[in-house]
Amino acid sequence: MWEGREKDVMDLCTKAKEVLAEEQNVHSVPLPATVVGDIHGQFYDLLELFEVGGQVPEVNYVFMGDFVDRGYYSVETFLLLLALKVRYPKRVTLIRGNHESRQITQVYGFYDECLKKYGNTAVWKACVDVFDCLCLSAVVDSSVLCVHGGLSPSLDTIDQIQDLGRIMEPPHEGPMCDLMWSDPDDDIQGWGISARGAGYVFGPDIADSFLYSNGLELIARSHQLAMDGFKYFFNRLLVTVWSAPNYCYRCGNVAAIMTINTAGELDFTVYDPRPTEKRTVPNFSERVPDYFL
Repeated sequence: MWEGREKDVMDLCTKAKEVLAEEQNVHSVPLPATVVGDIHGQFYDLLELFEVGGQVPEVNYVFMGDFVDRGYYSVETFLLLLALKVRYPKRVTLIRGNHESRQITQVYGFYDECLKKYGNTAVWKACVDVFDCLCLSAVVDSSVLCVHGGLSPSLDTIDQIQDLGRIMEPPHEGPMCDLMWSDPDDDIQGWGISARGAGYVFGPDIADSFLYSNGLELIARSHQLAMDGFKYFFNRLLVTVWSAPNYCYRCGNVAAIMTINTAGELDFTVYDPRPTEKRTVPNFSERVPDYFL
């Protein structure tokens, strides 16, 4: 079943790299737009997201990374998003998350899933090469910065993000790493050490300064589970959006997407997992790793 599709996957990845390589590090997105958080291989919940939020190309989507790992269907999830990107490049924005990495996917599921479904590592290698081409962030209507993790002490401006070299495996430290790994913290000022072992934690003063310096109004990011689907920080200077309901099939959370209408107004749509009768569980599924990244 899977082996016959391998060439199609390679062709799709080749085309996707061509499309993605044309984009800047900070992708510009017009209004209206719908902003999406982590998906993590929960393919059936991605289908539910499209039913709730609307289908491409009617809706202009910004996906903030972590398409793969943990869920049972990382292959299907990433390839569907790539196919939509190739077919409707101006209606789909794909931002790189910390799990779009060779190293991380060898630990948290995507590598093993590719091996089981195709019998070799060729599809995984093709996909991780695409990861290298994903943009690092997006700005919606010159007012909302969308990024997977957060800010960096090495980056004061959008222009500095634009100047980064991104076509590589994410380094273990530095500005590119920070964009994918950092987290907000309401209880500190300035920068702090992250318990994740990569990136930083940052307080409201950091977010306020970055927004002011760049003429922005809001930072939207994902990277952290929000039990209610979304969570505001810093008196609404920053919002976490989480789009994987019942994360890891056991967390019991709802998911959300954030829409920004033509007037620049925000609205959140909260949704549950796709109903049981509309999903399946593969027979090769294994225990999900306990440690949450």
